[in-house]
Amino acid sequence: MALRNAVLAALLEGEASGYDLAKGFDASVANFWMATPQQLYRELDRMASEGLIEARLVQQERRPNKRMFSLTEAGRAALRDFTAEPSKPTAIRDELMVKVYAVDDGDEPAVRAAIAERLEWARGKLAHYDRIRARLLDGRTEDEYLAATERVGPYLTLMAGRAFEQDNIRWAGQALRILEQRASVAR
Repeated sequence: MALRNAVLAALLEGEASGYDLAKGFDASVANFWMATPQQLYRELDRMASEGLIEARLVQQERRPNKRMFSLTEAGRAALRDFTAEPSKPTAIRDELMVKVYAVDDGDEPAVRAAIAERLEWARGKLAHYDRIRARLLDGRTEDEYLAATERVGPYLTLMAGRAFEQDNIRWAGQALRILEQRASVAR
């Protein structure tokens, strides 16, 4: 999948500046797509030149002027075309998994530390996703929210992000217990 598709999907929420998109990526599509601000700005320029989005300049008095981006009909068509394409399963490419795979006896403090770091990262991401979920629900039940929302996609991807981090937490906890048991036996 290209970054452009994630940008097009993010712009479904409405007009946004590059800064807003970069910041919003963390709250919307970061659970399934990552991009640096530099990558995002380069892609916005390309997409504007291809007519997928349009940019308008907003004059600001005490700040630098900013460009606001919105979808064009061509951008909406490109997004519809993308969503109609069959999706390919993703392959996991995770450096930590290679390190874990190479562990023999569990007495690898660096690998245990890396797993513990992954565990804390996953807990932090899950807490972030839970805050987003609470903000979306705004005191409503999930059923009430889903009955009232215009777009269900952001909530569905949030659910996938939460499930991913919950699985990371379960796996990391189990892996640390196993490695610790094996390390204590080896001593």
